[in-house]
Amino acid sequence: MCGRYVSPRGPEELVQHFGVTEWCPEEALEPSWNVAPTNRVWAVPERSPREDREAASAYRALRPLRWGLVPCWAKDERVGARLINARAGTVHEEPAFRRAFAELRCLLPADGFCEGRQVASGTTGRTREQPYFISPEDGRPTAFAELHEYWRDPEVERDDDPAARLTTCTVITTEATDAAGRVHPRMPLALTPDHYDAWPDPRHQDPEELRELPSPPAGGHLGTRPVSPAVNNVRDDGPALLEETPP
Repeated sequence: MCGRYVSPRGPEELVQHFGVTEWCPEEALEPSWNVAPTNRVWAVPERSPREDREAASAYRALRPLRWGLVPCWAKDERVGARLINARAGTVHEEPAFRRAFAELRCLLPADGFCEGRQVASGTTGRTREQPYFISPEDGRPTAFAELHEYWRDPEVERDDDPAARLTTCTVITTEATDAAGRVHPRMPLALTPDHYDAWPDPRHQDPEELRELPSPPAGGHLGTRPVSPAVNNVRDDGPALLEETPP
């Protein structure tokens, strides 16, 4: 499970790093060192013109979405709180995700993610959850493989009412390896820069080819360090959360 990640970079830097061609400055999000489910997060989708799904003029956007996917057929948006992750092995089959996997894939910019591991606490023999920050050793941003979905609230009558529509997303996860595997059994699927074009391209439809694209973050070259338990509180934020804190 991926339940916390780090997104401290501004939109101008993300636009340059991910080759974005369209974004709205008025939609800018604040940097966060403790992104949590249901937060608004940066995502990089790629869209072809509606009139021609095979067109070569697809554009790449930077958009704020809500973390926690609400399927288009859901009756209530609250289902999204349970759909923050999608398993790589079954994502193409799950009813909640299979449409998005086929048509609505995107990149999720991140500097790393946080997971917890049970550690002994003092001399009492009890255990507590110690959070660890897991990130590429070279300090470069990465992109998690993500799906997004559009949902219309059936309780809102007017289509032009902003409350009528919601765009949400989920992070694809896989079995953890290397440094991350010593902390938690699962981790986000990530994409290397040479796959930034293929993954979100709506013209790519083959499930097997798509499932072969994601790879471990930073090619498995990850660093881990214990960080403040304050990460567990969604109200806490700031770079101090990621300072090394011995268990």
